[in-house]
Parts: sequence; structure tokens; C-alpha cells
Amino acid sequence: MFLLHKVDVTLKKIKSNVANLITILNMSFGGAAIMATLNELYSYSVLFIFIAAFLDRYDGKVARKYNQESELGKQLDSMGDIISFGVAPALLMYEIALMDFGVAGMFMTILYIACGALRLARFNVMESTGYFVGLPITAAGTLLTFSFFFAHVVSPVFYMFFFPVLAILMISTFTLKKV
Repeated sequence: MFLLHKVDVTLKKIKSNVANLITILNMSFGGAAIMATLNELYSYSVLFIFIAAFLDRYDGKVARKYNQESELGKQLDSMGDIISFGVAPALLMYEIALMDFGVAGMFMTILYIACGALRLARFNVMESTGYFVGLPITAAGTLLTFSFFFAHVVSPVFYMFFFPVLAILMISTFTLKKV
């Protein structure tokens, strides 16, 4: 009987944290993408970032559906997003396209990551509305990652412009309706 009670309590705890567990999975795939990039397994890195994007799409929906929205979940989601859609895609495309630009390539990569972090911090302190302000980092990271498929066709110079354009869009003040 005691064991059944323990199992029931454990299941309730898991159920009450399922959205955060999805977010941690998102973050884990972002970390795996970074490690894949460091090991020059670029296709795996792309796959892991796209899996992280899929998970990111559902953590908020699950939190709302099961009334699990919390300040902890919001902060955890932002930490996952900076890893999965900030650092992971920036490092991937730095390795693919910007490494040969030396300090300038590093600067563009850091600019993208810093603007992504600023955008996430701004989102966390703003009142919740039905709009995103600036390009969400998830969209920016997904676009940057998707560009991997065209990296062999476009000049690496393209990325010297693409990184700062995405960075500026993330910190800009235009609004997008949330879907």
C-alpha cells in the first residue's frame, strides 16, 4: 500500500512538471547540438536543433493546457532558448561559414548570441500580450539553422550580413501576433 502511494505521489510530481521536463529536453538537444558541432558532426547538430524547436513548440502549450505556467518555467524556457536557438545555431554556422573571417566572424557570432539573450530578457520582463516584440529567438535560430542547407551555395560573406540582420530583428520593436 505504501509503495502504491509513493508511485502515485511520484506520478503526480512528474505530471505537474511535464512542461518543464519538455523544456529541459529542448535544452538538452541544444547542448547535444553544440557538442555535435564541436565534433564536426554538423548534420546531427542541425537535427538536434530542429528537435529542440519541435519541443519548444509544445512546452508552452502543455504548460497552458495543464495550468502549469510559472515564473520558473518562463525562466527555464528562456535558458533553453538561448542554448538551443542562440548558441547552438550560431556556433554551427560560425564553424561552417564565419570561422575564416577571424575576429570579424567571432564578433558577428557573439553579436547574434548577445542580441538573442537581450531579446529573451526583454520578453521575460514585459507584460504578456498577444504579440511578440521583435523576432523570436526560436525563429531566428531556426532560420539560421535552415540556412545550413544552402551554405555550400551561398558565399560565406552572406553570413557576415545574415547574422547581424537576425540580431537586429531580434532586438527591434516591431510586433508579430502570437499564433
